[in-house]
Amino acid sequence: MRHALLKDLKAWVAVVGLVAFAGGSPLYAQQAVLPVAPLAAPSTVEQKSMPSTVEPKSMPSTVAPKSMPSTAELDEYRIGAQDLIEISVFQVQELTRSVRVNAQGMITLPLLGQVRAGGLTANELETVLATKLSENLLQDPQVSVFIKEFVSQRVVVDGSVMKIGAYPLTGKTTLLQVVAMAGGLDPLADPSTVHILRDKPSGEREIFTYNLLAIRDGEVADPLIKGNDTVTVEKSAARAFFKGATDTLRGFISFGQYTIGQ
Repeated sequence: MRHALLKDLKAWVAVVGLVAFAGGSPLYAQQAVLPVAPLAAPSTVEQKSMPSTVEPKSMPSTVAPKSMPSTAELDEYRIGAQDLIEISVFQVQELTRSVRVNAQGMITLPLLGQVRAGGLTANELETVLATKLSENLLQDPQVSVFIKEFVSQRVVVDGSVMKIGAYPLTGKTTLLQVVAMAGGLDPLADPSTVHILRDKPSGEREIFTYNLLAIRDGEVADPLIKGNDTVTVEKSAARAFFKGATDTLRGFISFGQYTIGQ
Protein backbone atom coordinates (compact mmCIF):
# COMPACT_ATOMS: atom_id res chain seq x y z
CA MET A 1 0.00 0.00 0.00
CA ARG A 2 2.77 2.33 0.99
CA HIS A 3 4.72 1.48 -2.16
CA ALA A 4 1.71 2.26 -4.33
CA LEU A 5 1.21 5.68 -2.78
CA LEU A 6 4.88 6.47 -3.17
CA LYS A 7 4.77 5.43 -6.81
CA ASP A 8 1.78 7.68 -7.46
CA LEU A 9 3.50 10.60 -5.70
CA LYS A 10 6.61 10.26 -7.88
CA ALA A 11 4.50 10.19 -11.00
CA TRP A 12 2.63 13.31 -9.90
CA VAL A 13 5.90 15.15 -9.13
CA ALA A 14 7.23 14.22 -12.55
CA VAL A 15 4.20 15.66 -14.26
CA VAL A 16 4.40 18.88 -12.24
CA GLY A 17 8.07 19.24 -13.07
CA LEU A 18 7.41 18.77 -16.73
CA VAL A 19 4.73 21.37 -16.61
CA ALA A 20 6.95 23.76 -14.71
CA PHE A 21 9.70 23.22 -17.25
CA ALA A 22 7.33 23.99 -20.11
CA GLY A 23 6.32 27.30 -18.61
CA GLY A 24 4.09 26.65 -15.66
CA SER A 25 0.81 26.57 -17.63
CA PRO A 26 -0.82 23.76 -19.53
CA LEU A 27 -1.75 26.28 -22.24
CA TYR A 28 1.76 27.48 -22.85
CA ALA A 29 2.97 23.87 -22.77
CA GLN A 30 0.60 22.98 -25.53
CA GLN A 31 1.86 25.91 -27.49
CA ALA A 32 5.46 24.85 -26.89
CA VAL A 33 4.85 21.30 -28.00
CA LEU A 34 2.84 22.06 -31.13
CA PRO A 35 5.07 22.93 -34.07
CA VAL A 36 4.43 26.36 -35.46
CA ALA A 37 4.41 26.58 -39.21
CA PRO A 38 6.79 29.23 -40.40
CA LEU A 39 5.09 32.29 -41.75
CA ALA A 40 5.32 32.47 -45.50
CA ALA A 41 7.16 35.48 -46.71
CA PRO A 42 4.66 37.91 -48.15
CA SER A 43 4.73 37.73 -51.87
CA THR A 44 5.99 40.83 -53.44
CA VAL A 45 2.95 42.76 -54.48
CA GLU A 46 3.28 43.73 -58.11
CA GLN A 47 2.84 47.39 -58.32
CA LYS A 48 0.29 48.46 -60.80
CA SER A 49 1.88 50.44 -63.49
CA MET A 50 0.73 54.02 -63.53
CA PRO A 51 -1.40 54.81 -66.49
CA SER A 52 0.51 56.38 -69.25
CA THR A 53 -0.05 60.02 -69.79
CA VAL A 54 -3.43 60.36 -71.39
CA GLU A 55 -3.19 62.14 -74.63
CA PRO A 56 -5.58 65.04 -74.69
CA LYS A 57 -8.54 64.35 -76.86
CA SER A 58 -8.33 66.28 -80.01
CA MET A 59 -11.01 68.90 -80.34
CA PRO A 60 -13.57 68.12 -82.97
CA SER A 61 -12.68 69.70 -86.22
CA THR A 62 -14.75 72.63 -87.29
CA VAL A 63 -17.77 71.39 -89.13
CA ALA A 64 -17.49 72.49 -92.69
CA PRO A 65 -20.53 74.35 -93.83
CA LYS A 66 -22.76 72.33 -95.99
CA SER A 67 -21.87 72.87 -99.56
CA MET A 68 -24.48 74.71 -101.51
CA PRO A 69 -26.15 72.83 -104.34
CA SER A 70 -24.48 73.48 -107.63
CA THR A 71 -26.42 76.06 -109.61
CA ALA A 72 -26.95 75.26 -113.26
CA GLU A 73 -25.59 77.85 -115.61
CA LEU A 74 -28.34 80.38 -116.11
CA ASP A 75 -29.83 80.58 -119.56
CA GLU A 76 -29.68 84.06 -121.00
CA TYR A 77 -32.68 86.26 -120.57
CA ARG A 78 -35.10 86.40 -123.49
CA ILE A 79 -36.43 89.79 -124.50
CA GLY A 80 -40.11 90.47 -123.97
CA ALA A 81 -42.69 93.20 -124.60
CA GLN A 82 -42.03 96.61 -122.99
CA ASP A 83 -38.38 95.77 -122.28
CA LEU A 84 -35.97 98.66 -122.83
CA ILE A 85 -32.97 97.78 -125.01
CA GLU A 86 -29.81 99.76 -125.58
CA ILE A 87 -28.21 99.11 -128.98
CA SER A 88 -24.80 100.38 -130.04
CA VAL A 89 -22.92 99.91 -133.30
CA PHE A 90 -19.20 100.59 -133.27
CA GLN A 91 -18.38 103.87 -135.08
CA VAL A 92 -21.97 104.32 -136.25
CA GLN A 93 -23.49 106.87 -133.90
CA GLU A 94 -26.77 107.05 -135.80
CA LEU A 95 -27.58 103.46 -134.88
CA THR A 96 -26.63 103.77 -131.22
CA ARG A 97 -29.81 104.32 -129.20
CA SER A 98 -32.25 102.92 -126.63
CA VAL A 99 -35.48 101.44 -127.91
CA ARG A 100 -38.48 99.85 -126.22
CA VAL A 101 -39.98 96.58 -127.44
CA ASN A 102 -43.61 96.98 -128.44
CA ALA A 103 -46.47 94.63 -127.60
CA GLN A 104 -45.75 92.56 -130.72
CA GLY A 105 -42.11 92.09 -129.73
CA MET A 106 -40.78 94.43 -132.44
CA ILE A 107 -38.26 97.30 -132.31
CA THR A 108 -37.79 100.06 -134.89
CA LEU A 109 -34.34 101.19 -135.99
CA PRO A 110 -33.18 103.69 -138.62
CA LEU A 111 -32.03 102.11 -141.89
CA LEU A 112 -33.42 98.76 -140.81
CA GLY A 113 -37.02 99.47 -139.97
CA GLN A 114 -38.81 96.95 -137.75
CA VAL A 115 -36.85 94.06 -136.36
CA ARG A 116 -38.21 91.27 -134.21
CA ALA A 117 -36.55 91.22 -130.81
CA GLY A 118 -39.15 89.42 -128.69
CA GLY A 119 -38.12 85.91 -127.71
CA LEU A 120 -34.45 86.48 -128.53
CA THR A 121 -31.53 86.72 -126.16
CA ALA A 122 -29.24 89.75 -126.29
CA ASN A 123 -26.59 87.70 -128.12
CA GLU A 124 -29.10 86.42 -130.64
CA LEU A 125 -30.37 89.95 -131.34
CA GLU A 126 -26.78 91.13 -131.84
CA THR A 127 -26.32 88.43 -134.49
CA VAL A 128 -29.58 89.37 -136.24
CA LEU A 129 -28.70 93.07 -136.34
CA ALA A 130 -25.12 92.43 -137.49
CA THR A 131 -26.40 90.22 -140.31
CA LYS A 132 -28.91 92.82 -141.52
CA LEU A 133 -26.35 95.63 -141.39
CA SER A 134 -23.71 93.62 -143.25
CA GLU A 135 -26.07 92.84 -146.15
CA ASN A 136 -26.11 96.32 -147.70
CA LEU A 137 -24.81 98.90 -145.22
CA LEU A 138 -21.67 97.95 -143.30
CA GLN A 139 -18.76 95.58 -143.60
CA ASP A 140 -18.21 93.41 -140.53
CA PRO A 141 -20.33 95.57 -138.16
CA GLN A 142 -19.76 95.20 -134.43
CA VAL A 143 -23.09 95.34 -132.60
CA SER A 144 -23.75 95.17 -128.87
CA VAL A 145 -27.12 94.87 -127.17
CA PHE A 146 -27.76 95.62 -123.52
CA ILE A 147 -31.13 95.09 -121.81
CA LYS A 148 -31.67 98.04 -119.50
CA GLU A 149 -35.14 97.17 -118.17
CA PHE A 150 -36.79 93.77 -117.85
CA VAL A 151 -40.28 95.22 -117.68
CA SER A 152 -41.99 92.22 -119.26
CA GLN A 153 -40.78 89.79 -116.62
CA ARG A 154 -42.06 89.25 -113.10
CA VAL A 155 -41.07 87.18 -110.12
CA VAL A 156 -43.43 85.71 -107.54
CA VAL A 157 -42.30 85.78 -103.91
CA ASP A 158 -44.04 83.43 -101.50
CA GLY A 159 -43.58 81.94 -98.05
CA SER A 160 -42.19 83.63 -94.95
CA VAL A 161 -41.76 87.17 -96.26
CA MET A 162 -43.45 90.37 -95.19
CA LYS A 163 -45.21 91.04 -98.53
CA ILE A 164 -46.16 88.04 -100.64
CA GLY A 165 -46.82 88.91 -104.26
CA ALA A 166 -45.60 89.31 -107.84
CA TYR A 167 -42.94 91.93 -108.55
CA PRO A 168 -41.66 93.27 -111.90
CA LEU A 169 -38.02 92.79 -112.79
CA THR A 170 -36.38 96.01 -113.93
CA GLY A 171 -32.84 95.22 -114.91
CA LYS A 172 -30.72 92.46 -113.50
CA THR A 173 -32.11 91.43 -110.12
CA THR A 174 -30.57 89.08 -107.58
CA LEU A 175 -32.15 86.89 -104.93
CA LEU A 176 -31.32 89.26 -102.07
CA GLN A 177 -32.84 92.14 -104.01
CA VAL A 178 -36.06 90.18 -104.61
CA VAL A 179 -36.36 89.38 -100.89
CA ALA A 180 -35.85 93.08 -100.13
CA MET A 181 -38.58 93.96 -102.66
CA ALA A 182 -40.93 91.68 -100.69
CA GLY A 183 -40.27 93.63 -97.50
CA GLY A 184 -37.68 91.23 -96.13
CA LEU A 185 -38.13 88.05 -94.10
CA ASP A 186 -40.82 87.68 -91.48
CA PRO A 187 -39.84 86.70 -87.90
CA LEU A 188 -40.54 83.00 -88.50
CA ALA A 189 -38.50 82.67 -91.69
CA ASP A 190 -35.63 80.23 -92.10
CA PRO A 191 -32.98 82.18 -94.05
CA SER A 192 -30.98 79.01 -94.68
CA THR A 193 -33.69 77.45 -96.84
CA VAL A 194 -34.80 79.65 -99.72
CA HIS A 195 -35.91 78.06 -102.98
CA ILE A 196 -35.93 79.36 -106.54
CA LEU A 197 -38.44 77.50 -108.70
CA ARG A 198 -37.81 77.81 -112.43
CA ASP A 199 -39.73 76.32 -115.34
CA LYS A 200 -37.65 74.98 -118.21
CA PRO A 201 -38.77 75.23 -121.85
CA SER A 202 -39.43 71.49 -121.75
CA GLY A 203 -42.02 72.01 -119.03
CA GLU A 204 -39.89 70.53 -116.26
CA ARG A 205 -39.34 72.52 -113.08
CA GLU A 206 -35.94 73.14 -111.56
CA ILE A 207 -35.51 73.91 -107.86
CA PHE A 208 -32.41 75.67 -106.53
CA THR A 209 -31.93 76.05 -102.76
CA TYR A 210 -29.85 78.84 -101.23
CA ASN A 211 -28.77 80.07 -97.82
CA LEU A 212 -29.32 83.82 -97.56
CA LEU A 213 -26.87 84.08 -94.68
CA ALA A 214 -24.13 82.48 -96.78
CA ILE A 215 -24.94 84.84 -99.66
CA ARG A 216 -24.87 87.84 -97.35
CA ASP A 217 -21.49 86.77 -95.92
CA GLY A 218 -20.05 86.37 -99.42
CA GLU A 219 -19.59 82.59 -99.15
CA VAL A 220 -21.67 81.99 -102.27
CA ALA A 221 -22.68 84.23 -105.15
CA ASP A 222 -26.00 86.04 -105.12
CA PRO A 223 -27.90 84.31 -107.96
CA LEU A 224 -29.71 86.22 -110.67
CA ILE A 225 -33.48 85.93 -110.84
CA LYS A 226 -35.10 85.19 -114.18
CA GLY A 227 -38.51 86.19 -115.38
CA ASN A 228 -41.35 83.99 -114.14
CA ASP A 229 -39.23 82.56 -111.32
CA THR A 230 -40.90 81.80 -108.00
CA VAL A 231 -38.99 82.48 -104.80
CA THR A 232 -40.19 80.61 -101.72
CA VAL A 233 -38.85 81.21 -98.21
CA GLU A 234 -39.37 78.30 -95.81
CA LYS A 235 -40.61 78.73 -92.26
CA SER A 236 -38.33 77.82 -89.34
CA ALA A 237 -39.93 75.00 -87.34
CA ALA A 238 -37.95 75.94 -84.21
CA ARG A 239 -39.00 79.58 -84.36
CA ALA A 240 -42.61 78.63 -85.02
CA PHE A 241 -42.60 76.29 -82.00
CA PHE A 242 -41.04 78.92 -79.75
CA LYS A 243 -43.58 81.52 -80.86
CA GLY A 244 -46.45 79.11 -80.23
CA ALA A 245 -45.13 78.33 -76.75
CA THR A 246 -44.69 81.99 -75.84
CA ASP A 247 -48.14 82.87 -77.17
CA THR A 248 -49.69 80.08 -75.09
CA LEU A 249 -47.81 81.22 -71.99
CA ARG A 250 -48.85 84.80 -72.61
CA GLY A 251 -52.46 83.64 -72.84
CA PHE A 252 -52.24 81.84 -69.51
CA ILE A 253 -50.74 84.90 -67.86
CA SER A 254 -53.43 87.16 -69.30
CA PHE A 255 -56.15 84.74 -68.18
CA GLY A 256 -54.69 84.61 -64.65
CA GLN A 257 -54.58 88.38 -64.40
CA TYR A 258 -58.17 88.60 -65.62
CA THR A 259 -59.27 86.00 -63.05
CA ILE A 260 -57.53 87.83 -60.23
CA GLY A 261 -59.06 91.09 -61.33
CA GLN A 262 -62.50 89.54 -61.10
